Amino acid sequence: MKKHFFLLSVLLSWYGLSVSLQARQYDVAAYLYPAYVADDPRLRPFWPMGIGEWETVMTMQRRNPGHYWNRTPLWGYINEADPSVMEMEIDQATRHGINVFIFDWYWFDGRPFMETTLTNGFLRAPNRDKMKFYLMWANHDVVNTWDTRISRLPEQNVIWRGAVDRQEFEKVCRRNIELFFSQPEYYKIDGKPVFMIYDVKNFIDGLGGIREAADAVKWFRREVKKAGFPGLDLQFTMWGPNLNYSGFDAGKTDKPEDAFVTQLGFTSSSHYQFCHFTNVNDDYNNIMGRVREEWSKIDSTFSIPYYPHVSIGWDNSPRITHSAVVRDNTPENFARALRDARDYADRHPDQAPLITINSWNEWTETSYLQPDNVYGYGYLEAVKKVFIDGE
Repeated sequence: MKKHFFLLSVLLSWYGLSVSLQARQYDVAAYLYPAYVADDPRLRPFWPMGIGEWETVMTMQRRNPGHYWNRTPLWGYINEADPSVMEMEIDQATRHGINVFIFDWYWFDGRPFMETTLTNGFLRAPNRDKMKFYLMWANHDVVNTWDTRISRLPEQNVIWRGAVDRQEFEKVCRRNIELFFSQPEYYKIDGKPVFMIYDVKNFIDGLGGIREAADAVKWFRREVKKAGFPGLDLQFTMWGPNLNYSGFDAGKTDKPEDAFVTQLGFTSSSHYQFCHFTNVNDDYNNIMGRVREEWSKIDSTFSIPYYPHVSIGWDNSPRITHSAVVRDNTPENFARALRDARDYADRHPDQAPLITINSWNEWTETSYLQPDNVYGYGYLEAVKKVFIDGE
């Protein structure tokens, strides 16, 4: 890549122009699902072995002898809430070009859930200063899916609801500002802490409607400023259910989706998973064609910045009976998708060079960067080739 920059600088110099030989730096952020732990007692009802959702990975062949899904982690069934384990993960992530973790963050029954990967692991890791992090509030309902003993039943019993009222929302915000936003490693854009909300419908319903939700966001911004930050970058999870809210009156506009998002107070967006907006029961390169179309559609529809997202794959077979399956999602094809995301970021130089990846460790959805028995370090090496080596 440096060779290309050199040739470009020579060409432009003929016209009296110059170009820096320094390649652009990107913020490559991987979502981190915090269920692979041994020190969180609230996980035992789903995974009684006491190793979190590693149990679902470990027992897949025992539960389904001969099934094609036969994955094992090269690092073993590690406890990611152990700071020494997280130290290793931070080293591996940053060595391969991932410099931000987006922690899936949960809050049920008035208290945090699956938080020890962050509080006991990341925040106690001796090398945490090498990595940034921010939170995606995974405020969806919890149903049977995590418990393989009952996940195949047709009934989807709600165990915890993700919606919270105003009092609970303020409790969440104050705690996150004090405990997480204040950390020097917390990821900020223009000095503003980034906070992502996953389920916007649950967010609105819990607070009592769109107007009430917008008012709660205004309050949240004021509290962030009181804490000494210039503002809040509230990130919208871009997928269909978040935009289909029947109680919204867009008024006279040809962009009702944009009006909906901006009225709620969101200031940026990204995706969490390809399966949220396209058919993933397909070949990876076909999926990426539709992904590029989605990015163009977002550009023409929304006024807030969109940060390009790349998913590695999808196969939910370890949890359920039948799943859509992404095919041919090789490290080579994944690298091509990362180049598409890098090109998108380069075409939007006025916004932060942030790119999101699903994910660091979503093993039971088969979309993870961590090395395994199938591709080894292939996915991590793909990130390194694109964002460190510049290939």
